[in-house]
Amino acid sequence: MSEMMGDLTLEDFPVENDGNKTFIQASAASATYNMTGLEEEDIRRLTLFLVPVAFGIILTVGLVGNILVIAVVATNPQMRNTTNLLILNLAVADLLFLIMCVPFTAVDYVLMSWPFGLVWCRTVQYLIYVTAYVSIYTLVLMAGDRFLAVVFPVSSLSIRTMQHAKVAIASTWVIIFLVSLPVWFSHNILSHNGVDFCQFDSLQHSYFGFHVGFFVTSFALPVVLILIMYIIMLSRLWASTTYRISKQGLKAKKRVTKLVFAVVIAFTVCWSPIQVVLVLKSLNNQDWDTQYNKIVIQIVSHVMAYTNSCLNPILYAMMSKNFRCGFCQVKK
Repeated sequence: MSEMMGDLTLEDFPVENDGNKTFIQASAASATYNMTGLEEEDIRRLTLFLVPVAFGIILTVGLVGNILVIAVVATNPQMRNTTNLLILNLAVADLLFLIMCVPFTAVDYVLMSWPFGLVWCRTVQYLIYVTAYVSIYTLVLMAGDRFLAVVFPVSSLSIRTMQHAKVAIASTWVIIFLVSLPVWFSHNILSHNGVDFCQFDSLQHSYFGFHVGFFVTSFALPVVLILIMYIIMLSRLWASTTYRISKQGLKAKKRVTKLVFAVVIAFTVCWSPIQVVLVLKSLNNQDWDTQYNKIVIQIVSHVMAYTNSCLNPILYAMMSKNFRCGFCQVKK
């Protein structure tokens, strides 16, 4: 399979048929790991049926949901504020990921090889990392927007403008497009027994350095920043006696803050398993490529990370009356 988020799947050990016997060959170790027949069948069922079905559901729900989010924010002037502009940007990143990455990953799981060539291998990998970075740093911007609104409600009014939000969003995309260029060059088509796989080229680049760096910059650091902002924010928000604002205004701040926090929690829960897997694999890649339980964990973690791209519209519908009404209007 393709390398997909840094050796998330089984590309290093394609399943091959040897008469009636199936085995997984760990090319990196140049050794064969023989699983039981039941374990082999379980993995093939996962890659051939369950994962593509899961990806199909993620793609369908994500496309409909994120298109609705974009339509609601774009067509309703009353929805155009800094928070919703950032929500719009998050939906665009998720939509790009769903269209450009999910279908090819599903094909990759079914075929257990990469049939799309080098350019598309690098393009898909590049966009996976770009959209992951854009998503988490959009969440940082959303948390920062809430932080300013709650902790500095008056003095931040000149900062929390639509124009500044647009500049921040554009800068985020440009910076991430540029700093993610190493992802393009670090992936390659590697062949094993005549079968092509889209992989991280560990012969030319540091597997450990790449994935530890990704973990720190795309997960650990932004999540810590968000947590710090929320700790300060919640302490101020719930100490409502320090604010000279109406109860209705305080309620509105709490409602929006809860929504942003729910989106952050969803991202953290969905992405933390695969982030941990990547770090552990960078320390001991061979075990993760040959042990049945760890292969299954990788597959499940991969699906969880992809699931995040369809969750946000559901959270908006559950927690925001404005989005619920907007979704109903668009559907009419």
